[in-house]
Parts: sequence; structure tokens; C-alpha cells
Amino acid sequence: MKKILGLDLGTNSIGWAVVSTNEEEILATIDGAGSRIIPMSQDILGNFDAGNSISQTAERTSYRGTRRLRERFLLRRERLHRILNVLGFLPEHYSAQVDFKRRLGQFFEEKEPKIAYKEIWNEVKDKAEFVFLFQDSFNEMLEDFKANGQDIKIPYDWTIYYLRKKALSKKIKKEELAWLLLNFNQKRGYYQLRGEEEEENPNKLVEFHSLKIVEVVADEKPNSKGDLWYSLHLENGWIYRRSSKTPLFDWKDKVRDFIVTTDLNDDGTVKTDKEGTEKRSFRAPSEDDWTLLKKKTETEIETSHKTVGTYIYETLLQKPTQKIRGKLVRTIERKFYKDELITILKKQIELQPELFTEDLYNDCIRELYRNNEAHQLILSKRDFVHLFVNDIIFYQRPLRSQKSTIGNCTLEFRIHKDKNGNKIKEHLQAVPKSNPIYQEFRLWQWLFNLKIYRKEDAIDVTSQFIADVTDRENLFDFLNDRKEIKQDALVKYVIEKTGLKGKALTTEMAKYRWNYVEDKEYPCNQTGSQIRNRLTKVEHVPVNFYTPETEQNLWHIIYSVTDKNEFEKALKTFANKHNLDEISFVENFKKFPPFKSEYGAYSEKAIK
Repeated sequence: MKKILGLDLGTNSIGWAVVSTNEEEILATIDGAGSRIIPMSQDILGNFDAGNSISQTAERTSYRGTRRLRERFLLRRERLHRILNVLGFLPEHYSAQVDFKRRLGQFFEEKEPKIAYKEIWNEVKDKAEFVFLFQDSFNEMLEDFKANGQDIKIPYDWTIYYLRKKALSKKIKKEELAWLLLNFNQKRGYYQLRGEEEEENPNKLVEFHSLKIVEVVADEKPNSKGDLWYSLHLENGWIYRRSSKTPLFDWKDKVRDFIVTTDLNDDGTVKTDKEGTEKRSFRAPSEDDWTLLKKKTETEIETSHKTVGTYIYETLLQKPTQKIRGKLVRTIERKFYKDELITILKKQIELQPELFTEDLYNDCIRELYRNNEAHQLILSKRDFVHLFVNDIIFYQRPLRSQKSTIGNCTLEFRIHKDKNGNKIKEHLQAVPKSNPIYQEFRLWQWLFNLKIYRKEDAIDVTSQFIADVTDRENLFDFLNDRKEIKQDALVKYVIEKTGLKGKALTTEMAKYRWNYVEDKEYPCNQTGSQIRNRLTKVEHVPVNFYTPETEQNLWHIIYSVTDKNEFEKALKTFANKHNLDEISFVENFKKFPPFKSEYGAYSEKAIK
């Protein structure tokens, strides 16, 4: 008898069998068999089939990020519970299940009630039932739907959207306001960090459009890749050109989403080509494209001139079958929710001032910051709108400092003694590369290492073009105004000083090279170049405004302030301090991209 082991190795399964055969290799018995299925999700399996490696820590990092988001949401909810309890806004059945003595603001163990539903025991049915608390508002909403010809069954949960609209103009119950605040704590929108926003180009108009395709015309011949070009005639008269391997004739009479970029002249008119056709490009991304979803939703809300809650509610009035989450409103910036909540709070404070007295406000501050008198003093100068919006619901934790990762300067250090009298040498940290002082230092260093060679015999001819200190200073001024430099631009500058022009200049340039990599671009004063470029667009800048001191101060704001709103405030303060046009200055600098966290080898003092 002979035994044979058989294996079936798949991408996410292994099968095995051991059989016995006789001398003629005819199967006699199956001694054992089995299989092992390796559980693997489709995305991981797809990466595996594509040969993409998977980081061992990626999954743990993902789970950790989810835990942090959940923990921060719960912390905000606990703080909100404590404030609403002080104000007396929470319904009795809800506040009874929240611990306000030991685990402040947290639900008791195995308790998590719904604020809009009260659990009542039905003795007849011998089971618990949930009763909706805000029945009056629900009935008002029903009448609203009937008035719009929608006599259908409506879920109680839609009342939250009705209340978000009603609270903008009419008084609502304090328990209803508590429901709204807890709802805003759940859905806060996407917070866009400084530098993530798209840079606005005054000569480019980017818009979202949903347009119907009225006609599809195909070219006769395919291009070199085998794709056929199509002209899609849109309902507003525009023509969208695109290539495709598959026919697009079925696109006719369908509505498609487009992100349209229109080229503009300086006066705001649309640019045209030689034939008089307007210069306009189209992008038709897939339906799950994040940029499209964001721009589409934000455009629709801004066009409607409504708050998010009103936009959702009035859409439901016209189309009750509309899915809200993931469809109607999916990805929008936080400012939409923030503006809506501020409007609601201001209106309710105006209509019900007895619920928002100064004494109650001070009680709320003391409840949240029992052992922080300094912060109590700061908040005492604010109001309920600031407390709810900026201190609790939309509070954004500042990024943790990474100063410990900065390298030490090898030249500057301090010597001090420890408790035992031992001398300790402590090096100071290096300067950021974006610091104007470092930019100048790097440029001088690069300039002193610069050599110019004649190509034919590799002889150093630097002294012919940079003869003395004056030449070197003039070259520095030329480089200091630039963001970067390539060989051709530098060689052209030094040869132009000899008086050559036109073809003679081009011929002479070809005879020389520098000692750096020929086709590489080297940085000059990147910080100063970006700042000066934006200053040219600011209106009414004083003649003697731009000095090394003001450059240093402005750089410090751009480098150190990471929050988008705080950055705009700092720019306004800077503009007012230096007598600049505030609106023009802030508009041109508010989207200044943040500098990279890169550091040089020396401290600021050592460089000076």
C-alpha cells in the first residue's frame, strides 16, 4: 500500500487529503481529508491578488483611530449632559439614567436611553413600550406634509428636521432644544485643516453642475489608443468632449454630474480661443468620488440659501422617499452645521431669555471647570453661544506638539548643573527651514559654493562673472527674489551682465555650466518669494512696509497658527497693526499653504 498526500492551495483556503493506493495505484481508502478557510475581506483579498503588501500595523492604527473618535464623541456628550442638566433641559426619564455624582455626565451601567422616547410599561400587553415625547411637534409636521399633498405615514424621527427649521424663527420647548444639541453633537461635518482647501485661482471658475445630455455625437475614427471621441451636447448649450472605449449613446437624455472649470480674463469675462469658443473643461468623476460628493452637496445647499436642517426637511416635504444619510447629505464642511447651530441658539436666546440667564451661565461654567478658575474667568466674558458651539460641540483639539523630534544645533548650547552639581551641556533646537533667516543663510551658503565652468575644458571661470563683493551681492538680490533657480536662468543672468543679447547670448550660454546637477532646480528664498507674491495682490500696501522685521512676524503667524479660524483672526490683527487693507490682505493670505515641518542643522542665533 502507498500513501499519497494531496494539497489544494488557494488564495484564502487550503484543502488536503491523504489516500492509500494498492500496487496498481488504484484508490483503496481515504485516510483523512479536510480544509481550512482563511477569513479575509474582499478588499484585503483584492490587495493580495494584486500583489500589494499589507502593513502589520495598518489595521491596528485604523482601529485605534476609530476608538479615539468614539472616545472624543462620548466626552463631548458627557460635557453636554452636565450643562443641559444645570439648565434643566433634559427630560426626567433621560436625566434619571445619567450619573451626575460620580461618573459625571455618563450613563449608568447598561443604560442608554433615547431622549425623544420614554419607556412605559404596558400592563395589558405585559411588556415595555416606547412613547414619543414631542407629539405636538410631530402633529405640526404631519399637517405640514398634508398641506403639501403628502398624506402618508411619517417616522417620528423626522421631527428633528422639522424642529431644526422651526427653531430658526419660533420658540421650541427646552427639551426639544436639548434633543437638537445632542443631534448636532453626533453630526458635526468635516473639519478642513489649514492647507487642505483648494487654492483659488482668480482666473479659474470651478463650479458644480447637474446637466442633461440632449445629444451624443461620435467621431468617425478612433485615436491611437483605440478610443473613440464623443461630443456630448448638454442642455445649456455646452459641449463636453471625452473619449471612451465603450459607446456612450445610452447617455442621451440622462442627467450627469460635472465639475466645470471655466477660464476667466482679469476683468471676469470668459476666455475664448481663436475661433471664439469659450475655454471650459469638464470633469465627470464617478458617483463615489469624494470631491464630487462634497462639492455637489455644498453647492446645492448654498444655492438653496437654507440651513442644512431646513434643506433636508423641505426636500422630504417634496420627496418623502429621499434617503438622507449617505445620499442627500453625506460629506460637507463643518461650517454649514456650525452656522446653523449659531443661528438657532441666538434665536432661542432672544425668544426665551429666562432660560439663558447670566446666573445659569456662570453655574454652567463652574460645573464644567470646577478646578480651573483661570478658564472660568476667560469664559465668564463669553456667552451661551460660545459655550455650546466652540467649547463643547465643535471644540477641536489642537495638534500635539512635536518639538521633541526637532534636531539639536551643534554650535549653540547651554551648560547648567543638576542637583548633584554635575555639569550638563544642553543643545538648543534647530531653526525651521521656512524661517526667513534660514532661507537667507541657505542661499548665501549655496552662493558661496557656486562655481561656473567652461564646458570645453572644464576651467573654473567664476571670477570672470563674479569678480567682487558687489557682483556677489547683486547676484544674491537676483536669487533672493526667486522661489527656485535652474542652471539656464543663472547662466543667462551672469552672461547678460556682459552686454550680450539675442542669438549671441544663447550661443554664449551653451558654453558654460555650474558645479551643481545641471537639470536640477535648487531652492532660493521660497518663503520670501511666496509672501511677496501675495503682497503684490494686496491693495494699498505702504511703500516701506516690507522689512526683515515684518517678514519675520508674518512668517511666524503663517508657520505657528494651524487652526484655520485662528489663522484668519491673526491675519486681521496683523493687518490692523500695520495699517493694511484688512479685507484685501486677509483674502490674499488666508489660503497661504502651511510650511512643512522641516528643520535645518543650526539654531537661529548660530545662523545670525
